Amino acid sequence: MLEIQGVSLETDGDNRVEILKNINLKFYDKKIYVVTGPNGGGKSSLAKIIMGVYNTTKGKILLDGQDITTMNITERARLGIGYAFQSPPRFKGIKVKDLLKMAASYNPEKVNICDLLYDVGLCAQDYLNRDVDTSLSGGEMKRIEIATVLARNLKLAVFDEPEAGIDLWSFQKLAETFKNIHMKYDTTIVIISHQERIMELADEIILMSNGTISAQSERDIILAGILNTDACACSTKCEKGVGQNVECIG
Repeated sequence: MLEIQGVSLETDGDNRVEILKNINLKFYDKKIYVVTGPNGGGKSSLAKIIMGVYNTTKGKILLDGQDITTMNITERARLGIGYAFQSPPRFKGIKVKDLLKMAASYNPEKVNICDLLYDVGLCAQDYLNRDVDTSLSGGEMKRIEIATVLARNLKLAVFDEPEAGIDLWSFQKLAETFKNIHMKYDTTIVIISHQERIMELADEIILMSNGTISAQSERDIILAGILNTDACACSTKCEKGVGQNVECIG
């Protein structure tokens, strides 16, 4: 379990801005959590705090009871925390099989890299000898990055807006990939996302705005609240004569 206790984050410099304000969260083992909310609400900052990209200004972060607050990225990675970027890095001259072998070297268990590619919806025969470069699409890169996460057998994996920059077909395959790995692996998954299809995969949804947690609950409860809010907003606009050609709910 990862526990965030009273964590705050401020920018450096004379004019300090509080980005995260007294965040308290618990991420239990083998669950999917989706963190959502308006842009600028602190979602990506929370992800970077978990990984150690940013250092907390106040508060503590505990992994299975161990205080990891002052640990850097490498130290947290060794304990089983991983982070997937919005735009996965590409490595010219490195093949997919070599990238997966490097990721698997951190895993004491024997790893079959062909099975890893299958688990993320890619055919090993087609991808093992591909270069990890610009010849791969955004969707292919996202799924290969997820395969590297699975190769490490992490305790907790954070995905920052995995849907960014990919087409609709790739997005649908990506959502299926998260669903499949949740069923097969023990990794706790934290996803930063605005997409309803991703939120539907969650055990719990966390709403963030203005650097605070505005709500946290089971998926269906939060989704119902979000959809009702959207429907009311649409209805109000129609009553005022805005968008009268749009069919609204509510």
